[in-house]
This record gives sequence, C-alpha cells and structure tokens, in this order.
Amino acid sequence: MRSVRARAAIGATLVVAVALVAAGLAVLLVLRANLIDQADLQAEVAAREAAGQLATGTPYEDVELDDEEDHPVQVTDEEDRVVIVSKDLRAVTGTGASGVTAAPSASAGATPSPGDDDDGDDDADADADDDGDEDRGRPGRGEVSSDDPDFSDGTATVGRTTADYRFAAVEATTPDGVTLTVYAGAPLAAEQEAVNTVRGAMLTGLPLLLLVVAGVTWLVTRRALRPVEGIRREMAAITASEDLARRVPEPGSRDEIAALARTTNETLTVLEASVERQRRFVADASHELRSPIASLRTQLEVAEAHPELLDLPGAVADTVRLQVLAADLLLLARLDAGEKPGSATVELGALVREEVSQRAGDRIAVRVEVPEGGAFEVNGSRGQLSRVIGNLLDNAQRHAEASVAVSVAADGRGVRVEVRDDGAGVPEEERERIFERFVRLDDARSRDDGGAGLGLAIARDVASRHGGTLTVHRAAEGGAAFRLWLPRPS
Repeated sequence: MRSVRARAAIGATLVVAVALVAAGLAVLLVLRANLIDQADLQAEVAAREAAGQLATGTPYEDVELDDEEDHPVQVTDEEDRVVIVSKDLRAVTGTGASGVTAAPSASAGATPSPGDDDDGDDDADADADDDGDEDRGRPGRGEVSSDDPDFSDGTATVGRTTADYRFAAVEATTPDGVTLTVYAGAPLAAEQEAVNTVRGAMLTGLPLLLLVVAGVTWLVTRRALRPVEGIRREMAAITASEDLARRVPEPGSRDEIAALARTTNETLTVLEASVERQRRFVADASHELRSPIASLRTQLEVAEAHPELLDLPGAVADTVRLQVLAADLLLLARLDAGEKPGSATVELGALVREEVSQRAGDRIAVRVEVPEGGAFEVNGSRGQLSRVIGNLLDNAQRHAEASVAVSVAADGRGVRVEVRDDGAGVPEEERERIFERFVRLDDARSRDDGGAGLGLAIARDVASRHGGTLTVHRAAEGGAAFRLWLPRPS
C-alpha cells in the first residue's frame, strides 16, 4: 500500500475501531452491573418482606408474597427442607434447594405448652452455651438477619414461563426459634433486553461510524497533502529543466508542510549558489590557467623557430606558476569534497619558525615573535597548516612596505597566529570579500605579481576545517593583521 492517504485512513479507522470496541465493552459491563444491582435490590426487598412476616410469627400458609411471577419465593428451614414456595412455581435453580413442594416442619404454626416453653428455654440456653460459635451469625428469635444477603443467578419456572432470575437469600428466625432462609428472585429480563438493545445498536452503528471515520480521514489527508503534491511536481519540473532559480510553492499555513516547502526553497537557494560558485570557479580557473599556458606556448613556439630567443627563466617561471595554480585548485577541490584534516599534534611555534627559516630569499625579512618555552599545540594536518602560514606570509610580502612580522600566542582555549605588515591595509568594507576565491583588490597589478587570488580563500577554508577562524584587522604598523585562531586539543 503505497498511498499515504490510504495508510492514514486505515490506521485511523483501526485506532477508532479499537477505541470504540473497548468503550462499548466498558459501557455494556457498566450497564449490566447497574441493572444487576437494581435486580439485587428488588430481590432483597422481596426477601426481607417475607422474612419479616416469618420473624413476627406469621404461619407459613398466611405469609403474603409479592407478585409471584416477578418475585418467586422459596423458603427453606435449617435442614434445607422447602417450607414455603410461591404459587405456580414449577421449578427453580440457583437457590438452596431445588424442591418446589412445601413440606412444613412439625413446629410450623404450632403453639407450644407452658411446660414445653420452659423446657424449650432450657434447651435453647443449653444450645446457646454449647454452640455459641455456630449461632453467633444467626438472627435472634423473631429477628431478620441484618447481614448483607447472598446473591446468586438462577432460573425459575412460574406457570409455563421459564426465565432467568437474580436470587437474594435472607435469614430469619421465628418466635419459636426456627431459622429459615428466604430466597426471593427478581427477573433479569429487563437487564438482558437492555444489554441486547445496546449491543445491537453498537454493532449496527460501529461499521457506519468506521466508514465515516475512514472517509473523513481520507478527505482530510488528501487536502493536507495537496501542497506536498505541488512541491513534488515543481521539484520534478526543476529536475527536468535544471533551472535552479525556480522555487516550490509555499502554502500560507504554518504547519509542517509549510516548513518543508521553506526548507526545500532554502536548499534550492544554497544549491543554486553552490552551482553558481562552481561555475564561476571553473570559469576563473580556466581564465587563470589560460595566461601561463599561453605564455609558455608562445615562448616554446618562439624557441622552436628561433632558439637563440628562448626566454628560459620566463618559461620556468610560467611553469612554476602553472604548477602552483594547479596545486591550489587541487587543494580547493579536496576541501570542497569534505576532506577532513589529520589528527596529528602540531606545535605552531615550531611550525612558524620552520616556515620563516625557509624564506631567506623574501623581499622583506620576517620578524618572528614566539615566546620561548611556550606550548602552542593544536590538532590537525601539518601540511595544510604550513600552507596557511605560507599563504599569509606571501600575502604580507606582496603588500608590505618595509616590515613583516609573525607572532604566536595563547588566546583563551586556543592558539593565535598573527601575520602583520606595514602596507596599505584592507578597507573595512572589503575584509570579507578578500577571502572569496579569485578575488584581488590590486587588479591594477599584473597577474604575475598579484597572484591568482586563491591563497586567502585556501587559508580560511583550512582554518574552518580545523575548527578555527581566520580574520583580518588593522595592524599596529598601519597595514593588515591576519589572525589565525585554532583550538587546543580537548
């Protein structure tokens, strides 16, 4: 299933179905429990009413019972013999006995003699002394038990009708000391009918409700995903036309789809700038390579025709320039490809001294300011960091009047290398532009003297790859001060 709309509709429908089934079961359980509680109350009232009559000494045959069809009654004695049953009760289950024929005990309705009463009282007192623990939970003579009745489910056949009932069992003791158990039932037909009605309504309404949920989810999802389809079509058109200047439509909402459209447009903007920068880089590189190659070719052609006119030093200079330019372009390509610097430990003080010692033939001597005994270690590529310092010194030599200085010092959690000159400096509005590739502020100077404009761009890229920064400020000598900051090893 590839459609997001279909998956969303099915998922929402399943979730709602599970929730509705769970809620429906809970409703049915609560409804059934409430209706059973009502039946228990009705059965208890009927049982206590009959038990009250027996406790007052009403003869068995004179006990008045409730509506016998709604509340069938069965009364048993201590020996589980049936002594009273409702009229027309033909069968019963769920009570203390299954009999439906009254068989009163010998003491039923009898009036004991005075002598018998005395004996009975003595016997009762004796029984109370011997079996106090057994009779402790029973009601006294002429009383009805105040304990909660026992409830049970069963059936009863009244006349020709058999139905389910909820029975309550209440104990009562007659004035003669006979303990009886009254079972009175309350019909469960209303409970069953109500539960069946609610269950039927749920089973009928659930599929319809799920269809509504699925349809609404489908429509809402379709409307919500409509901007995504617009974004997809526009991206497909951009891919086909290769026109990175186009942008996807941004919906007016502030939801995730609008954020996706904005992010997509930002990505297209960055991609367009990257492609444009790459095109400009290729064009500038071709332009820079054309000059030394054309000069070298001219000299070789002249030498071929007139060997005595060969400018060998010029040919060597053009070749060296071509080699340096190719190396710069290769390094930039590696940096653009995301090449990570090494993790070797580099001591910047020693690296600066080494780099300056190899520049004995520079136009202006370089003054080195590195504290003795200082530890200025950083992690990175020794070759790339040496290239950065060399490029900064080359730039200073190109613009200085009479002084070039390089210093190394601790700076917070890192190390600062500063290269200063006493030249004209860099105008404040141009201090970021000079780090762009193939940018030269001294365009009036010849390319041979001014370079290709890649040194500072390479230096900043290398510094950034090492987690540092490269900025330009005004030097105390009046010229430019290039500050390279690199973090110390953590």
